[in-house]
This record gives sequence, C-alpha cells and structure tokens, in this order.
Amino acid sequence: MQVTIMKARNIFKLYQQALARRPYLVQAIQTGTLMATGDIISQTFIERKSFKDVDLKRTVGFSSIGFFVGGPALRVWYGLLNNHIGSDGKAVALKKVFVDQVVFAPAFLLLILTAVGTLQGKNWENIEKDVEANYLDVLKTNYYVWPWVQLVNFYYIPLQYQVLVVQSVALFWNTYLSWKTNRKRLIE
Repeated sequence: MQVTIMKARNIFKLYQQALARRPYLVQAIQTGTLMATGDIISQTFIERKSFKDVDLKRTVGFSSIGFFVGGPALRVWYGLLNNHIGSDGKAVALKKVFVDQVVFAPAFLLLILTAVGTLQGKNWENIEKDVEANYLDVLKTNYYVWPWVQLVNFYYIPLQYQVLVVQSVALFWNTYLSWKTNRKRLIE
C-alpha cells in the first residue's frame, strides 16, 4: 500500500513539474486524452459497440477538439478570470461562476457543436440544423452540472489544477457530448 502511495506521489510530482514547464501543452494533452476517453466510453458503453468496432476516426476527431481547442481555451479563460476577477474568496468564486456560465459556456458549447459537425464532414447547412436541434438541450444540461462543479473549482482549487479538475468531471460530460453529437448518425 505504501509503495502504491509513493508511486502516486511521484507521478503527481512529475505532473506538477511538467505543468509548471509547459502548462498549455500539458492541459491540451490531458483535455484531448479525456475527450478521447469520453468518446470511447460513449461508443462502448452507451452505443454498445465492441472495442474492435470503435470508430477511431471519430475518437481522434473528438480528441483533437480537446487538444487544439478545449485545453488551451480553458487555460486562457481561467487565467483571464483569475486576472480580472480575482483568485480567492466566496464572492470571487461566485462572480467567476456567473461569468463562466453566462459568457464562456454558451460560446464554447456552440464552438464544440460546430467543430464536431465539421469533423463529421457535414456541410454548413447540416451543421446549423444539428446546432439548432442540440444546442439548447446541451446548454440546459450544462446548467445542471457545471455551475456546481465550477463553484467548487474556483473556490477550492489552485489555478494550475483547475483545468485538470474540470476535465476529470468532464470525462462524463464528454461522454454525454459524444453521444449527443453522434446520436443522429447512429440512427441513420
């Protein structure tokens, strides 16, 4: 048991060192990895595909959204919130949650839905139809989950770990998004 704890501490220490040296890269990799994992969970557990039937192109596409967009965007966003609203206190955490959910969440979800449609090879007209069909439902579901997560995140978690905390919870969120954005394709 002690050996396992020591190994976990060493891994976390390596993570901290990498995060300090290359915060954008580390957070891009972790976000991309967790989005890929969410897609695989969606395909295998929700859509009931066997591992050999997993659509790897879809997984790589979903992961690339996390790597190139999600991780870097979240890192920049949390830095902006920290610089312009503050870094600690209950009132600061509440302000951050409010701004995050009113400004960032709606725009980011629109970007994600558009990116997924683009990676699925859809034309602009079909992307617009998908966004119209899914956006409000995804945004509403977002409001059930994320304000509470962000309140804890902004109040208790240091800035350098906020993306990790969000992406850990987002593993389940990414599974939902993957299922939601591919549901129509599964029916066709």
